Amino acid sequence: MKLTSRVRYATLFLIYLSLHRDQSFIKVSEISDHQGISLKYLEQLIRPLKKAEIIESLRGIKGGHRLAKKPEEISLGQITRIFEDPGNSVKLIKNLNKHSQKQDLLIQAAWEDATRALYEKLDEISLSRLSACTHSASRR
Repeated sequence: MKLTSRVRYATLFLIYLSLHRDQSFIKVSEISDHQGISLKYLEQLIRPLKKAEIIESLRGIKGGHRLAKKPEEISLGQITRIFEDPGNSVKLIKNLNKHSQKQDLLIQAAWEDATRALYEKLDEISLSRLSACTHSASRR
């Protein structure tokens, strides 16, 4: 398993929104400049985050984006699921080296257990926690 750029950049985007909650709406160009993420790439992340009701957007001169929920209500597991299907994290090649179907099923079950444990852990990590760590690290 690897952390995809979509999950990484979406998380950075949301941390920025969390750290600037005192502002109303934040322009994506500001986030792009500050985080060093291309504007086009960030714009691709916005639609899935809006659909999942993680962010809300406002068009116009005073427009931008902000969190639709409190940072403590958003987990790293939720963010990851928006961009990655947990069921696709394990892809076994059937009949490689003529393994038996029983062995394939045992391996598949083990990977599914591991994936479930990973997502349970990710669900324990809130955006609020990540933002607090980021904020304290940037003050050093």
